[in-house]
Amino acid sequence: MSLAAARPLITVYDDKNASAGTTVCLPAVFRAPVRPDIVSKIHNEIAKNKRQPYCVNVDAGHQTSAESWGTGRAVARIPRVRGGGTHRSGQGAFGNMCRGGRMFAPTKTWRRWHRKVNTAQKRYAICSAIAATGVPALVMAKGHQIQGISEVPLVVADKVQAFSKTKEAVVFLRRNKAWADVAKVYSTRRMRAGKGKLRNRRHVQKLGPLVIYDQDHGLTKAFRNIPGVDTIQVDNLNLLKLAPGGHVGRFCIWTEGAFKKLDGLYGTWRKASSAKPGWNLPQPKMANTDLSALLKSEAIRKVLRAPNRKVKHAVVKTNPLKNIRRMLQLNPYAAVQKKNAELISAKNIRAKVA
Repeated sequence: MSLAAARPLITVYDDKNASAGTTVCLPAVFRAPVRPDIVSKIHNEIAKNKRQPYCVNVDAGHQTSAESWGTGRAVARIPRVRGGGTHRSGQGAFGNMCRGGRMFAPTKTWRRWHRKVNTAQKRYAICSAIAATGVPALVMAKGHQIQGISEVPLVVADKVQAFSKTKEAVVFLRRNKAWADVAKVYSTRRMRAGKGKLRNRRHVQKLGPLVIYDQDHGLTKAFRNIPGVDTIQVDNLNLLKLAPGGHVGRFCIWTEGAFKKLDGLYGTWRKASSAKPGWNLPQPKMANTDLSALLKSEAIRKVLRAPNRKVKHAVVKTNPLKNIRRMLQLNPYAAVQKKNAELISAKNIRAKVA
């Protein structure tokens, strides 16, 4: 359960980081169980659905006339280029070990590129991702710079939705102490490692805040040119934006209208969702996650059995034929027999020497 559930009223801030004088009740989705395993798995599956098919040319490596020389000529039986008068004639062809040959198992376009994901699983993952955005520890663990902001989750007045200029958006982020997270994006911009540099993906950078709105009166235009900042409409929440990389805890800035819509979209444990028929919030495995308080509670201690103070030591079983102490416990006369055997043995040795 989210730690924010202990304080169900959230203050709404205006564009100047002052309290707007109103509070909103924390939506029930913020108390959904945070399941990083489900989020990671579903993110991995959903991310495959934007892939485009690729493959090598079906004729690649086979655009030559080549035939094996067969056996008996002291060369490998790989197909060889026909003809003479050139270096190419007699060279191996077609095979994946040959220069100019095809690759091993040439790629085909009919690979299974995309994945079907159950709707209920996608919703569970989104609920977990939303709940994680309300836990400051998880947001900071993801690398977001939220030390200066007033509250998590950060809810701002709907006036922000009317911004249409990037200058207004920058001033808003600076005043609400969220610009530190954007400054981190600027500082992490670097050259990509690998072939992506040649494929119009030269640079990589970290992600900044996600602005979630209800009505777009120019907000997307205002924020779209700020590096690392994404915007998304609350009815179309996307796991790829809420938990990029499959890691929960993205820093989200909610508008008041979007924040109030969450109970209707995802429902509560008392009332089903109005937008998603038959859907209700996932139940946490534990209603109270404070384990130490549970173990100390009288209700739990009353039904536990009394501790067993008597310690029963295990008896080590030993072989009496190899362990003399164990033999003496079973047969005290064994010591006399052993001593007599030693005396007789010594007597026989003396008689043999004499």
